[in-house]
Amino acid sequence: MLWNTLTLAFREIRRNVMRSFLTILGIVIGVAAVIVMVTLGGGATAQVTDQIASLGSNLLMVRPGQRMGPGSSSTAPPFSMADVEAISRDITSLAAVAPSLSQSVTAVYGNENWTTTANGSNDQFFQVRNWSLDSGRVFTESELRSGKAVCVIGATVRKELFGAQDPIGSTIRLGKVACQVVGLLESKGQSTMGNDQDDIVVLPLRTVQRRFAGTQDVRLIQVSVRDGISTEKAKEEIETLLRKRRHIAPSEDDNFQVMDMKEIASMLTGTTRILTSLLGAVAAVSLLVGGIGIMNIMLVSVTERTREIGIRLAIGALEHEVLLQFLVEAVVLSSLGGVVGILLALVSSLGLASLLQIPFVFNTSIVLVAFLFSAAVGVVFGFFPARKAAQLDPIEALRHE
Repeated sequence: MLWNTLTLAFREIRRNVMRSFLTILGIVIGVAAVIVMVTLGGGATAQVTDQIASLGSNLLMVRPGQRMGPGSSSTAPPFSMADVEAISRDITSLAAVAPSLSQSVTAVYGNENWTTTANGSNDQFFQVRNWSLDSGRVFTESELRSGKAVCVIGATVRKELFGAQDPIGSTIRLGKVACQVVGLLESKGQSTMGNDQDDIVVLPLRTVQRRFAGTQDVRLIQVSVRDGISTEKAKEEIETLLRKRRHIAPSEDDNFQVMDMKEIASMLTGTTRILTSLLGAVAAVSLLVGGIGIMNIMLVSVTERTREIGIRLAIGALEHEVLLQFLVEAVVLSSLGGVVGILLALVSSLGLASLLQIPFVFNTSIVLVAFLFSAAVGVVFGFFPARKAAQLDPIEALRHE
């Protein structure tokens, strides 16, 4: 019974190939749009998560000042090395503490020059930022204490100054300071905010303080929390310690901020998920439009085949068999549209993911949901035309020309 019904449905579809194709086009576009939007959204979310993770493991960033209002970073007092030492000494939940001071400089090697950022820090900077060396070494304890002019450069600086040449052991000029390259960082690419993480030169903190900034200030403290310990707990401990050291009264607001990168990652991924859901919902509207198209064509088909329906009913076909025939035909049309839409979506997603330079994240559940939804559209919008066909009066149907 069901096999015969499917055979009749495919025969009718083949009889009007162009009309069938135009009928399922709305379903194809709807299914493809939903899958593409959700897939690209999933890829964007994965990229944001990976980029946040590349900044460092369990990372907290402590800056002077607040983002808005009074006590902003331009007026708040900077940190000192005593603050850094107090954090490292008094808060036992931390794996590493890296003070930082950055300065924009022009790096020169031979006939090549490149404007970059000189970042002064200690050897824990590489642990905090989860940064491995491609070649060379990090700073020695004596280089950190004396503020020696040695540096570790990023991949972008190496490319702009040295090309394919090995930079280890070479001397570059940073502003007016000659600096020996002792290490090369592995490439990390762009950050979530679009900044090139590889465009950096890392030097001992005292070197930047004395020879570039002319100050003993620390503008940023980057902290890595030990595995298994809550970053929220470490954040609270740091805030309590700094409020005490900076003599902030209980009624006063902090003149510093402690940013938890996990919170930022959660916020950004949550935003991308909401946008993905909204885009998917908008794309799903075209599925409803496609369903209306199927209902319209099925109603036309019932009108065209009124005499055929009358003959079937006259020779003994039951109402539910006629209903099933037209309902199956509608479901087959919508399911074909779903299959074509899935194939189109996968090809489009691969191409767009490559073009937008985001990972392709295959979501099996959304593909299955989209296909089932397309089949459901056939059932919902095909039922009324099928019911109309089943309720035709055989005598009136046979009179139809």
